[in-house]
Amino acid sequence: MSDPIEALPPLREVIAQHDLTARKALGQNFLLDLNLTRKIARAAMPWTAGTVIEIGPGPGGLTRALLLEGAPRVIAVERDERCIAALQPLAEAAGGRLAVHPGDALETGFVDLAPPPWQVVANLPYNIATPLILNWVARAEQFARITVLVQKEVAERLAAKPGSKTYGRLSVAAQWRCGVRMLFDIGPKAFVPPPKVTSTLVELQPRERPLAEADPRKLERVTAAAFNQRRKMLRAALKPLWADADAKLQEAGIDPTRRAETLSIEEFCALARLL
Repeated sequence: MSDPIEALPPLREVIAQHDLTARKALGQNFLLDLNLTRKIARAAMPWTAGTVIEIGPGPGGLTRALLLEGAPRVIAVERDERCIAALQPLAEAAGGRLAVHPGDALETGFVDLAPPPWQVVANLPYNIATPLILNWVARAEQFARITVLVQKEVAERLAAKPGSKTYGRLSVAAQWRCGVRMLFDIGPKAFVPPPKVTSTLVELQPRERPLAEADPRKLERVTAAAFNQRRKMLRAALKPLWADADAKLQEAGIDPTRRAETLSIEEFCALARLL
């Protein structure tokens, strides 16, 4: 017996029926190729959490794929009323496995949607991807896994290692709490409308405990000071935190003439503990 989801109209018909022209203000770029969306869904497996949360489902391309690949329950958070209406037939076909939550992802508390742990799988709107990810990694212990499609530049910053040009505050914040893997790229032509950049599927797997002990607010203060003046030696960059930054760096066992992008996450944590 065929799945009722497979009997639904093609996504291009759904877009035409509901006049779903992508809105730049909402960061919308729809992914319609079911082969690609199912590839994303399979990359996010296994379904280790009871609830999969999707952000910005649009007309439901990835949502269909998640359901077809066996996600036990999907909650789709969507702020565009046109898309909410377009998702209703899919919710009916899913037989209770899909709930559409109207709202802004930046303001939606997942605790109100379902008990943790949550598994996030989403084609994130470019304009809110970074703040969303920072918000999630700050509470990494509440997530089973985060698998998201983002601008390639953001994926590279998330996964960057010390010594690289893309290594910065986002790299430290993400990798302190999660293992980060770039999975595969998707070119602009796969999207409607095509963005000007390549997208990358990235996986964040929460660690059982952070890489090293540190207060998150103090770690953020240290990385902000260090990377805000990344071309300067640390002895100068960290002056806003310590009048005698030289002495603090030596106390942490760090050469004061080094620059921010050469420090490991453990070394940033050592500095945070001295604040």
